[in-house]
Amino acid sequence: MKFNVLTYGCQMNVHDSDWLIRAMESRGWKAVEESEANIFILNTCSVRDKPEQKVYNVLRRLGYLCTSPGDFVAVGGCVAQQIGEGFLERFPYVRLVFGSDGIVQAPQYLEELAVDHEKRLVLNDFLAQYPEREGGLVNPNEELLPPGIGTIPGQAFVNIMQGCDNFCAYCIVPYTRGRQKSRLSSAIIDECRALVKAGVREITLLGQNVNSFGMDKNGSDLSFAQLLYKIAEIEGLERVRFTTSHPKDIAPEVIKAFGELPNLCPHLHLPVQSGSDNILKKMGRKYDRARYLGIVEGLKEVCPEIALTTDIIVGFPGETDEDFEQTMDIMERVRFESSFSFKYSDRPGVAALKMMPKVPEDVAQKRLTRLQERQKHITRECLEELYGNDMIVLLERNSKWQEEGGVAWRGKDPGGRVVNIFIEGIEGHLPLGGKLVKAKIIEAKNHSLVGVKVGDLW
Repeated sequence: MKFNVLTYGCQMNVHDSDWLIRAMESRGWKAVEESEANIFILNTCSVRDKPEQKVYNVLRRLGYLCTSPGDFVAVGGCVAQQIGEGFLERFPYVRLVFGSDGIVQAPQYLEELAVDHEKRLVLNDFLAQYPEREGGLVNPNEELLPPGIGTIPGQAFVNIMQGCDNFCAYCIVPYTRGRQKSRLSSAIIDECRALVKAGVREITLLGQNVNSFGMDKNGSDLSFAQLLYKIAEIEGLERVRFTTSHPKDIAPEVIKAFGELPNLCPHLHLPVQSGSDNILKKMGRKYDRARYLGIVEGLKEVCPEIALTTDIIVGFPGETDEDFEQTMDIMERVRFESSFSFKYSDRPGVAALKMMPKVPEDVAQKRLTRLQERQKHITRECLEELYGNDMIVLLERNSKWQEEGGVAWRGKDPGGRVVNIFIEGIEGHLPLGGKLVKAKIIEAKNHSLVGVKVGDLW
């Protein structure tokens, strides 16, 4: 069967889609471009209204491509969990709907639906424990590799938990991803070891709130900090990252790890959401700006070179001009290297839906524009401070820009910044993805760094 996967949303969705592609390929299916496929899998995000509405637009377009009896669409992810059977009622060519836990069963039922053209299913039940997944990638030696292998050479993502127990006032995740379920630490460590043995050099640990790993009723015997130290000990693992972190749960031991673990990358995505204590309280974030700034101070003390990134919501119900100025102030104090910023969006079932007063759309847009413009300047200034530094870059793929006499490669430095490197005498078809190179930073271009190779590839 020929299939195509379209993915929207967070890194966990990307990881889920990557696993699903490999799982289906291991069953003999072929991943192809959209124009060649007869089965379409749409992995969705409902964190805001805009990406949810995009799902319906994409589904209408895919309907025109389902022209044969065996053609169909499967919808997975958060919108699938949220809407469920509504997709079957509204779109006749949607024949499988699966939520965050249902993805484990999706490969089996995709095969069944490819044979039985009348069958339609919804897999939206939440499971009591983290659902382990089978591997889905076959290497040249015909061995089944674990499910964390990513599409970027040398890098992999490993889920350590799923769901969330925080119930922030604006967030739909606990309703679409379910309550928090920590994975067994032994399974996580075994998967990381297998990935490194298979050639992975960088692992990113994934979870809705990695800092609360082990705190749920099904939690393991390890805290997140203890898990981090055990994974960092794996021989041959060059880099470790993790995302996402909730400030209320970040332990002193995790902060300390940034100063003690040489392969823990000096980068942390730490969502602040607002700089106003008033708004943070309404959001139900369970920390204030003093606590947040204290965490930042502790991180910079043990790891002065750490790159901090964040999420920010503007226009939350009741946000005043003074509340917004507090957010602008915390941006200046922390100097985030980048941020994901959005206007508040009502989501079904969340507490903020009934909160008043709502911020007028034009006011929220002006605030967002101002914040994003300031972020652009801070990002540029942070990058310019790195000029002349030598960085170890993990190469990923060919850069979008090229020059005569060589090839530019795209990769990331330990801080997670994109670096484009011009490598003389290297032909474009050589498989450099997954290799490390020392590069000297010479300029910034389009919010990424430009470097020249000053050391050998290894």
